[in-house]
Amino acid sequence: MSLSVVYTRANIGVEASLIEVEVHLGRGLPGFHLVGLPETTVKESKDRVRSAIINSGFEFPAQRITVNLAPADIPKGGGSFDLAIAIGILVASEQIPVKSLDEFEFIGELALSGELRHVNGVLPISVAVSHQNRALVLPLACAEEASMIKKAEIYGASNLWQIYMHLAEKERILRTQYCLPKPDVDALPTAKDLTDVKQQALAKRALVIAAAGQHNLLLFGPPGTGKSMLAQRIIDLLPALTEQEAIEAACIHSISGNSRSKDNWFKRPFRQPHHSSSSISLVGGGANPKPGEITLAHNGVLFLDELPEFGRQVLDALREPLEAGEIFLSRARYKVHYPAKFQLIAALNPSPTGDIDDGRSNHDQILKYLNKISGPFLDRIDMQVQVPKLNIQQDLEGANDSSITSRDAFTLVARSVKVQIKRQGCLNAKLCGKLLEQHCYLQKEPRQFFHYAIEQLSISMRAYHRILRVARTIADLEGADNIERTHLSEALQYRNFDRFLRQVSES
Repeated sequence: MSLSVVYTRANIGVEASLIEVEVHLGRGLPGFHLVGLPETTVKESKDRVRSAIINSGFEFPAQRITVNLAPADIPKGGGSFDLAIAIGILVASEQIPVKSLDEFEFIGELALSGELRHVNGVLPISVAVSHQNRALVLPLACAEEASMIKKAEIYGASNLWQIYMHLAEKERILRTQYCLPKPDVDALPTAKDLTDVKQQALAKRALVIAAAGQHNLLLFGPPGTGKSMLAQRIIDLLPALTEQEAIEAACIHSISGNSRSKDNWFKRPFRQPHHSSSSISLVGGGANPKPGEITLAHNGVLFLDELPEFGRQVLDALREPLEAGEIFLSRARYKVHYPAKFQLIAALNPSPTGDIDDGRSNHDQILKYLNKISGPFLDRIDMQVQVPKLNIQQDLEGANDSSITSRDAFTLVARSVKVQIKRQGCLNAKLCGKLLEQHCYLQKEPRQFFHYAIEQLSISMRAYHRILRVARTIADLEGADNIERTHLSEALQYRNFDRFLRQVSES
């Protein structure tokens, strides 16, 4: 046999595209030629594969070797093709007695000694291979991660010789068994508790509403009022990831090289990038587009602290993903799609010095600071809640804080989420079109009140719909079938930042 075909995969975004590694041993001067749009890291595999084959006890063919990575229009990068190329050469040179490799796919980087090294992005590959009913052979260091997919047939090997023994049916590699625990949908939070935040009953109520309906939330107030503490506690109020959501989140982290552990498999991601982050680090990009923070927060929470300290261009880059729940990154050779369905929690101080009444900043400086946040960006935030200064006297007197605990809030949120999913198949923040008209229908008296309030507050149509969705969530938390005036009144009070900006501008 002078021709062999081996299957492997290339990660393009969160998709794992099938690659056929065609190896031909022909006549002519000995040489090693690699074609099929390989990048530099793939071209370097020639030397790694040659040394690995020789050091594993095999003979490297003294022939003209042509390796084609098909289809040729898909860019190939990284060292993950090493193993498939080496297997292809050994099969074509009849050193591995295998009639057909159709039931296997191979991925892995080779050391010069023939050992197999860890590669990133094995989880989306495992998903794709399981759909094709093939077995995946890969480095032992990646086997546990790849086996987190049900029905995936995973074989982890330490070196090239071990794979030879398996294919030659001389010594089988033990299959890595699926061992992921089932999600505990009723699990209660055990980490940080809402009662750790002193006072701030209104902000805590807003946090529960945001968690129940997956609404974007902005917290603003002077330093030390508990904004960051509140934001960090929302993750314990959210229900566990579903199996499909967990796979989506894990595939994204696998590509980024930061695999999720079994213990955190069903926990929603929480990302908190620093305000010095660029737009590329936030939305993704680069010559070979990588997922950004909004994608790493998919099905979870993105927390942006000190919001005006982010560049205006950086924040405006979030506008489309906030609306669409996905991001398309176009490059000269190909377009990459990443999911980005995240819940945005943001926090800011009302002035560059911390507070508007500290006497250290004038009116123009405050306006310049706050105007870094554009109107269209603010329109995409459902709830804007002021977090006022703490009552020091009340704290010193040791007054009991009777606000809601995380345990109680989790129960409320879980019950509300079940109601929403059963009624409309999605959370209230995602209602749009006919679903919004159907499930957020207002009767005559609440409708008249709401329209009057909208006119008086000069609220945009996008904000109008967002207030309506928040009111629907408030009604669900109270077990009400219809949205009443009280629900609309409460939802309207969670637009405090719009009124705060007008007050600053007019002062």
